[in-house]
Amino acid sequence: MSQPVTDSNNHPAFARFAACLAQQRAAYHANPVPTLAQRLADLDALKALVRDNEAALVEAVNADYGSRCRFETRFAEILMVLEDISRTKKQLKKWLKPQQRHIDRLLFPTSSCTVMPQPLGVVGVIVPWNFPIMLALAPLVAIFAAGNRAMVKMSENSAQLARLLIELTPNYFAADKLQFFADDNGCGPAFSAQPFDHLFFTGSAQTGRAVMANAAKNLTPVTLELGGKSPAVVAPDFALDKAADRILWAKAFNAGQICTNVDYLFLPAGSEPAFTGLALNLIAQRYPDINSNDYTAIIDERAYQRLQTMLDDAMSKGATAVNLMPGQTAVPGLRKFPLTLLFNVTDEMQVMQREIFGPLLPVKTYNDASEVIAYINSKPRPLAFYPFTHDKALQQRYLAEVMSGGVTLNHAILHVGQHDLPFGGIGDSGMGHYHGYEGFLTFSKLRPVFKQGAYNSVSMLLPPYGKLAEKMTDWLIKLKG
Repeated sequence: MSQPVTDSNNHPAFARFAACLAQQRAAYHANPVPTLAQRLADLDALKALVRDNEAALVEAVNADYGSRCRFETRFAEILMVLEDISRTKKQLKKWLKPQQRHIDRLLFPTSSCTVMPQPLGVVGVIVPWNFPIMLALAPLVAIFAAGNRAMVKMSENSAQLARLLIELTPNYFAADKLQFFADDNGCGPAFSAQPFDHLFFTGSAQTGRAVMANAAKNLTPVTLELGGKSPAVVAPDFALDKAADRILWAKAFNAGQICTNVDYLFLPAGSEPAFTGLALNLIAQRYPDINSNDYTAIIDERAYQRLQTMLDDAMSKGATAVNLMPGQTAVPGLRKFPLTLLFNVTDEMQVMQREIFGPLLPVKTYNDASEVIAYINSKPRPLAFYPFTHDKALQQRYLAEVMSGGVTLNHAILHVGQHDLPFGGIGDSGMGHYHGYEGFLTFSKLRPVFKQGAYNSVSMLLPPYGKLAEKMTDWLIKLKG
């Protein structure tokens, strides 16, 4: 990940990034507005890259993780990208049409106002390691649909995938259209210091601040997709077994290493034993062997130790831990961390202060929805929110009184996979959106165009201002007032 440094311009990679940017920008100026056919061809090339090399892409991610569930890679990354491309291709012609806007016909009877979506130019993309295929290629779908070119820097934890993409991409794209870069010796700051036409970052809030600071030096617009502590709350009217089934599916997916995952859970007071029993049974059925390929490893030893430290800290401060994989022993070095519930948590514990990004699930209890709302609103705004209730009035109350980046009602994380919904955070969880039409807009300049008609009404209002100009202004003010 990028880290703030003072000498990013002196990094060995800086000149390489600058040369690529210059090459891509020259190509942009030579063809600033690609046709619909050219954009569709770019999307088809991206689709071919994925389809032709699916097995190699999945294996590269598995190698980077040490053990990454192949089904999860295919379902959450390969499939999601292909679906995104397919939907974008169907909608793109409509998105490209200039939009006619309202104009005051009294003042401008023969003129027109139009908004034209036009490409920005060259977009920089900084990719995290947790879903590296999807988080590298999904932004490219919107970037290419909008007619741009792209430079993509992969994470240091995605070394195998980065090498593969660097090797494969020239078979599908010219270097002045798309280039991938590995994270060599902490080159992130040298990348984010480039004067891109837009910079797209997915990662932690801490690194996001550094990226934004670097971009600010060039006044580069940014989209930040960050994380945060996304809560779930189960209402008394919602069946506890269904809630446990859905929440634990999300929490175990990718071993919890998802920015939109359930970071902590509110349960009605007194329901903790029942929820625990349900959770133990569900996990025993789904993951009878922690070393199974169905259960993903923690990305690296540093992340594994961070989770262990958070667990130890919580227990030393009074939390009760329930290992949902009791009696199972992970193979040494495989970094399989058991899914664990934590009860009696307090705000002094690290698990309630930092994004967990792993299979620890703190559980808080409540008696009234007001307690839940007040607690969530006392913290930075989360990337996602997951209310479980069939009570429509309560649903609307949660939606109205708790602000978050996105919401899934009665399930978790599924809003992220809906290609016609914008995805993005708010406040500490990010800024800007992508996916679908909103992604197209993010990487487009909505260029306003006023076209003067044959009749120039302004000619009646030229100085020196006389009685006619005054009377016209009086009449217009009275009319509009």
